[in-house]
Amino acid sequence: MVLNYIWIAFFLIALVIATVRLVFMGDVEVFPAMMNSTFDSSKTAFEISLGLTGVLSLWLGIMKIGEKGGVVNVLAKVLSPVFTRLFPDIPKGHPVTGSIFMNVAANMLGLDNAATPLGLRAMEQLQELNTKKDTATNPMIMFLVLNTSGLTLIPVSIMVYRAQMGAAQPTDIFVPILLATFFSTLAGIVVTSIYQRINLLNRTMLLTLGGMSAVVAGIIWGFAQMDKAQMNVVSTSVANILLMLIIVVFILAGMRKKLNVYDAFIEGAKEGFTTAVRIIPYLVAILVGIGVFRASGAMDMLIDGIKWLVSTLGGNTDFVGALPTAFMKPLSGSGARGMMVDAMTTYGADSFVGRLACVFQGSTDTTFYILAVYFGSVGIRYTRHAVACGLLADLAGVVAAIAICYMFF
Repeated sequence: MVLNYIWIAFFLIALVIATVRLVFMGDVEVFPAMMNSTFDSSKTAFEISLGLTGVLSLWLGIMKIGEKGGVVNVLAKVLSPVFTRLFPDIPKGHPVTGSIFMNVAANMLGLDNAATPLGLRAMEQLQELNTKKDTATNPMIMFLVLNTSGLTLIPVSIMVYRAQMGAAQPTDIFVPILLATFFSTLAGIVVTSIYQRINLLNRTMLLTLGGMSAVVAGIIWGFAQMDKAQMNVVSTSVANILLMLIIVVFILAGMRKKLNVYDAFIEGAKEGFTTAVRIIPYLVAILVGIGVFRASGAMDMLIDGIKWLVSTLGGNTDFVGALPTAFMKPLSGSGARGMMVDAMTTYGADSFVGRLACVFQGSTDTTFYILAVYFGSVGIRYTRHAVACGLLADLAGVVAAIAICYMFF
């Protein structure tokens, strides 16, 4: 419903502003520009979706090999000591623990099709432990925050969109997204633990979070020693090497399981083709709405207003053009994706704004959508501190994304 209101608002605000420009400023070009934008945006949306088919099929095929090869199960075992401390209210050995592990591991690998069913199953099992069926429990909220903070190791779809939009190195946002999503997830865990009075000062959590923080700090320190050109070369090279290693590891895992990796790849690739076709209407809808909003001059007014405010406060305004993606992301994944594509179309895929919009897209997840789907599936009406924790994690991701992109780009 939120996206419905936003989509309607795009057209109504655009109509009001265009009418004012026509009546009071004599701008006779504004309405033709708005109508032209509908045709141009529709064409762009279809071309993007069509171009996505091949790359999505490739990556979802690789992901299917990893899924069937047991990579998700391995990640679940690795995460086990940490998760037993993040969910102290879940009885030891309860089957929901496995579902949570599997969901988080699938999200980290970008396996959206696998992650959502696993997440819904985990929520159903958590509801079985819930003594107050209409109110979210602490484990439910921690589970939701881990999902909304968007921890993802392989931002496949974003790299695919960058390739479609003509980026010279579609993978150059890999390391920045990895860093930004780490800060988002860390903030979500800390804030939720404070609300729920979970003690993070134990050996396992300190070693895990401290170790991860030290690695991230080391990465940031290492890149800080380089100039921007060298930084771009190193981060792109590292990203490509890691992605190639992931492909090889997934294939080797499949071979170890005596899996027919070719058939597994074909199965996943079919899902990629279906996914590419399925997103066409959504992409057309959101890009047309954004196109009309931009052609009316409303987007420029919004961006200029924020730029004026940031400039008045003495800040650098280079990041402002990418903010619509950050504003939209907690509300709608498809809406934020449209904003990201619009930013790359308007400013260029390799521009600072284009790259920052991609990092915004990858650093957090659709908080309100996830809350609605997961809580709605089990009839939760009172979400307690879930929204506050989710949005604070989003804010941490946005701030981290801006700082990291200034460093890298």
